[in-house]
Amino acid sequence: MGLKDRPSGTCRSGVVEVNGVQVFAGLLGPEEQAALVEDLRAVVARAPMFVPVTRFGKRMSVSMTSAGKYGWCSGAGGYRYEPRHPSGAPWPPIPERLLALWREVTGLERQPDSCLINYYREGARMGLHQDRDEADFRWPVLSVSLGDDALFRVGTTTRGGPTRSVWLHSGDVAVIGGPARLAYHGIDRIRFGSSWLLPFGGRLNVTLRVVG
Repeated sequence: MGLKDRPSGTCRSGVVEVNGVQVFAGLLGPEEQAALVEDLRAVVARAPMFVPVTRFGKRMSVSMTSAGKYGWCSGAGGYRYEPRHPSGAPWPPIPERLLALWREVTGLERQPDSCLINYYREGARMGLHQDRDEADFRWPVLSVSLGDDALFRVGTTTRGGPTRSVWLHSGDVAVIGGPARLAYHGIDRIRFGSSWLLPFGGRLNVTLRVVG
C-alpha cells in the first residue's frame, strides 16, 4: 500500500518540510502504532535496552537498543556500528512491519540493515548531531515517532547554522535524506504524558538506516 492509497483519516495534515527534512504527520494510525510497539517489545526482549555513553564518557539521557545486521554503539572508542549487542548476542532481525514502512515511504528496494531504538524518559533529550557513521550518505534515514510528543529541531549541514523546530507526535514519520541527509538535528524536549501509547509514558524513536 502506497502513501496515496492509505485510508482517509490516517494522515493528520500531510507532509511538512523542516529545513529539507520531510515529516509525514500522522502517517501511522493508532492500531499501527500499537502493533509496532509490540514488535519493539519483542526486540527488546532479545536485545535489552542499555544507556550509551558519549566518547567523552558522559552518560546519555536516552536508553537504546538495535535490530538488524548492525547496531549503533558509542563509548571511549567513538561512535560506530557493531554486529552484536553489548551482551555479545547478535541483534534481532528488523521487524517486517518496519521494513514494509521503509519500502512504502522511501520507495526503495534496498533494505535498511540497522534499526536504532531510542527510549526517551521524562527529561531526556538529544543534542544537535549529524547521522554520519554510515558508509554511503545517498541512502536516507527514516525516523518513526511513538509515544509522547517531542520538539524536533533541524539545522543545516553546517554546525551553528539556523534551525527550525516542529513538534513530532505519535505516528509521525520523518525522512532525513537528499540535501538534508547530513543536516544537524536533535530533540530539545519531550512533552511527558502527552500520549496514551506507552503505559509508563515517554517516547520511542525508531530510525532505519543503510549502514554499509
